[in-house]
Amino acid sequence: MTLKYVIVQQPATTAQLFLLYHGVGDNPDSMGEIGNWFAKTFPDALVVSVGSPGAVRQWFGETDLHDQTIQQRVDAAMPQFVESVRHWQKKSGVRPEATALVGFSQGGSMVLEAVKAYPNLAGRAVVFNGRFITLPEHASTRTTIHLIHGDYDEQIPLHHAQQAEQRLTACGGDVTLDIVDDLAHAIDHRSMELALNHLRYTVPKRYFDEALSGAKPGDDDVIAMM
Repeated sequence: MTLKYVIVQQPATTAQLFLLYHGVGDNPDSMGEIGNWFAKTFPDALVVSVGSPGAVRQWFGETDLHDQTIQQRVDAAMPQFVESVRHWQKKSGVRPEATALVGFSQGGSMVLEAVKAYPNLAGRAVVFNGRFITLPEHASTRTTIHLIHGDYDEQIPLHHAQQAEQRLTACGGDVTLDIVDDLAHAIDHRSMELALNHLRYTVPKRYFDEALSGAKPGDDDVIAMM
């Protein structure tokens, strides 16, 4: 089954790439509204909202399933998900370092699982109210992960984000966690401001690693926009 794409912004010259992935029951059109925030802040970025395959509006089925079975379903869905990233990287000419993957809820889980399985897939991951299906055993600084979670989320409770931050930190990864007060399973203006501020001002850990090794960070990373 093919994926649906909604192009939110397509500049004449593309410096960065933002790909957005929706939650269960949602669609790329509504997630595209979230994409407008990134488009306004990064006018030289190609911003695309990606829709899940099929008519059920979900990336993987998770009803009454144990985590191990969910992981198998995520793994089965992953090749098409990763292909959506590589398709737009190739089409735009944007490197992984300048690619940001943005996901909400189940879309956020797919983003986390993707950068776990493919460490060089993207330079940034912004995850609103998502979770790892299985916590990682290893972590890479090639992707800076920004977790943003409502403290009243009952669908994906906050402790999943807290566990993810703890595990990524213990594994030497690059992660931030912001907890939004009095927010349920949703994205609000505070969530967006946190995401945008991280993309503009948080320096990826890999920059320091590259500096220590004598390498120069790429000049087209998302953080270079401001």
